[in-house]
Amino acid sequence: MKNNTVFVLLAGGKSQRMGIAKGLLEYQNTYWILEQLNRISTSTITEVYIGLGYRYEEYLNKIAWFTEAQLHFVSYKNLNVRVLINQNPELGSFSTLQTVLRQISKNKSVLINPIDIPILNTTELQNIIAEQNQIVLPNFEGKNGHPIKLDFEFWEPLLLLNPIDENNRLDLEIKKIIPSKITTITVTDSCILKNLNTHNDWATYLAQSRH
Repeated sequence: MKNNTVFVLLAGGKSQRMGIAKGLLEYQNTYWILEQLNRISTSTITEVYIGLGYRYEEYLNKIAWFTEAQLHFVSYKNLNVRVLINQNPELGSFSTLQTVLRQISKNKSVLINPIDIPILNTTELQNIIAEQNQIVLPNFEGKNGHPIKLDFEFWEPLLLLNPIDENNRLDLEIKKIIPSKITTITVTDSCILKNLNTHNDWATYLAQSRH
C-alpha cells in the first residue's frame, strides 16, 4: 500500500537561546537537521517538507542542496525533500506550518515535528504513521509529544486561520476536536518530550546519546 503520509520538519525559529540555527548543530559528523532526515528515512515516509524562516540563509549556506530543494524535490537518503521558506517568520511557528501545508497535496496526512525535538525510534514512529484518525498523538508517561499526525480533514482548515491572531495555534485547534477523532499512542521513547533549546539541553542530549 502506498504511504499517504508526508513529514513536516519545522526549523523556522530564531534559536535565540541556542545562538545558532538548531538544525546546524553538529551531531556525529553531520548537521542535526540531516540526522533528523536520517531518522525519518528509516520509516516508510518518502516525502519530507522542511519549513525554514529566520535563519534560512544559514541553512542554505551550510547545506548546498537546500537551495535546489526550494525549486523541486531533491533525493536524499531515499527521501524526496522540499525546502520552503516562510517570508514572515515574525508571525510565529504556526505561519511556518501554514507555508508548508500550502504546498502539500490534498488528501495527504502530515506528521509534524519541530527541529528541536529528536525524532523517535523507527518502530514507534511507524506505529504513529500506521494509525488512522484525524489526529494521532504519541504519549510518554501521560504526556503528549511529537511528531503529531494530522489527517487532511483536520489540517486543510488550518490554512484559513490568521497567523496574526495569537489564539490560532495548533495545540488550541487540537483541543477543539472531539476525543473520538484523536488517537493517543503510548511510546517508550522519552525524546518525544524533549525541547533542545539551550546549549545545556544539547550537551545533555549528546551525553545521553552516547550511552
